[in-house]
Parts: sequence; C-alpha cells; structure tokens
Amino acid sequence: MSMTDHQHQPERWRKSTHSGGNDGNCIEIADGVTGIVPVRDSKDPEGPALVFRADAFSAFVAGVKAGEFGAV
Repeated sequence: MSMTDHQHQPERWRKSTHSGGNDGNCIEIADGVTGIVPVRDSKDPEGPALVFRADAFSAFVAGVKAGEFGAV
C-alpha cells in the first residue's frame, strides 16, 4: 500500500535511534496516524511512503528484535 491520500499525510517523521553511521541507509516512520505506520526512505523525504497496518509493523519490529531475520 502506498500513501497517496494527503488527508493522512503525517506532519512529523522520525529515524530510528539505531540509524547512525550507516551512510544514510535508513528509513523514517511517522507516529500518530491511527491504525497505520507510514514508512519512507530518509534520503527521499518527498518520495512515496509505504503504509503498513500497525499490528503488522509491530510484529515485524518484534521479529527483528528477536533475531528472526538473522544478521543484516
């Protein structure tokens, strides 16, 4: 799903606290949008955002923290 409905465009984006020192290869997420988590490439802030259901994004983050995807 991409974020094309401007009424749902978030005003504030944030990077992970773990994103430092990786040559700009990181994403930003926006908080405060009910039921969804918008995600975008931090190098292209005017570009498209992907939108995930909040429960699916939470499950993904939990999997990353648990090491389910191995070392990257």
